[in-house]
Amino acid sequence: MEYLGVKLRHELKYIINQYEYHYLRNIIKSTLKKDLNNKSDEGYHVRSLYFDDIYNTSFTEKEAGVKFRKKYRIRIYNLNDNVILFEKKTKYNQYISKKSEKLTRYDFYRILNKDFNVYDRFDNELFKEIKMESTINMLQPVVIVDYEREAYIHESGNVRITFDKNLCAGINSFDIFDRQITTKYVFDKPVMIMEIKFDSYLPSFINDLLHINNHYFTAASKYVMCRKIINNIKTY
Repeated sequence: MEYLGVKLRHELKYIINQYEYHYLRNIIKSTLKKDLNNKSDEGYHVRSLYFDDIYNTSFTEKEAGVKFRKKYRIRIYNLNDNVILFEKKTKYNQYISKKSEKLTRYDFYRILNKDFNVYDRFDNELFKEIKMESTINMLQPVVIVDYEREAYIHESGNVRITFDKNLCAGINSFDIFDRQITTKYVFDKPVMIMEIKFDSYLPSFINDLLHINNHYFTAASKYVMCRKIINNIKTY
């Protein structure tokens, strides 16, 4: 599906417990392929630094249920710098889209030090937009979101199913390469987030296998959950 020339995907999120995880994982492993990013049976590590403006627009719009909204983040995998992405994720009611551009580690630290001229060396619309947001609305880092992701894919519908485990918020640093960062778990129960992303349709056999309607649907974002944790607000 497209909206104003932008490719959109569905995104469904569910909070599941350990029993549901092991049951669903066994079904998925026998039906879908492992994502190539999985480094082991447990998947791979994801760390993102989220940004918000002086008005906390991303946070407040999400809490208010605004249908069309956006958020910005810098993301790395397995705590290394071979892939560093600055991403803009946009929500269009029940659909999402994502734009991303690569950074170097040097770029990241310039951004962390509020050197907005770093964006001038990139000739693309995303970094022009981010520079404008940084200079006019004071877009700045607000929280690190940390978790392990186990991912599976299926060609029909371009389906991607992920289990996001051990969700934590970084509470003492915005340096995504800091291996000693102090983190705090989001959930006080042994639960995780299952996400299902697909293009125009979700194959009926996958819907039937997962018994989707039997799980606890959530609209909460990991970003908002982590913002709440660092402010001691119960999330679940």
